[in-house]
Amino acid sequence: VDPFLSLLHSISSSLSDKELSDMKFLCCNKIKKRKLEAVQSGRELFSILMEQQEIARDNLGFLGKLLQGIERGDLVARVVQFEEEEPHAPDDQPDVHEKPTAVICDNLGREWKKLMRELGMPEVKLDRIEAAHRYDLYEQLVQALREWQRWKGKDAKVADLIKALRGCSLNLVADRVEE
Repeated sequence: VDPFLSLLHSISSSLSDKELSDMKFLCCNKIKKRKLEAVQSGRELFSILMEQQEIARDNLGFLGKLLQGIERGDLVARVVQFEEEEPHAPDDQPDVHEKPTAVICDNLGREWKKLMRELGMPEVKLDRIEAAHRYDLYEQLVQALREWQRWKGKDAKVADLIKALRGCSLNLVADRVEE
C-alpha cells in the first residue's frame, strides 16, 4: 500500500463532518464551487487537490495549512512525521565519508538557496524548508542538505556538491570541502 495514499486515507477517516465542511470552505479559492459542493469525504477533497497539484507526496504544505486551519494539530503531526520519514532504504543513504555538511554549513550563509538550486532541488522544497526554520539560517542549510541527500540517495556525492559550489562561484567553500 502506498504510504502517501495511506496517510491521506487515515486523515480523511479522522475528519468529522464539520471539519470536512471547514476544509472545503478553506479550499474555496482553489476549487470551483460546483466541485466543492459535490465533495462528500476528505478522500474526495484530497483527490481534487492532488489533481490540481495543490498536494503531492513531496508537497504537503497546503495540506498542513488546511489541518492547522481546522485546528487539528494531531493530524498536522502525522503529516510532519510522514515528511520526515526516509523515502529510501537505509542502504540507499550517502556514504558516511561523503558528508561535508558541517564544512558547508559553517562556511555558507545566505547563498544556500543558490547552492540548492544548482543541485537541482525543487523550489517548493526550498520554500518549505525556509518557512519551517524562518529565523535560523544555519538550520535552513542543514535541512536543505539533508533533504538533498534523501532525494539523491546513493547518488548524493561530494563531487556534486563541489561542482555545484563552484557553479555558484563559491570557490572558497568548495576548496574547504575538498580539504
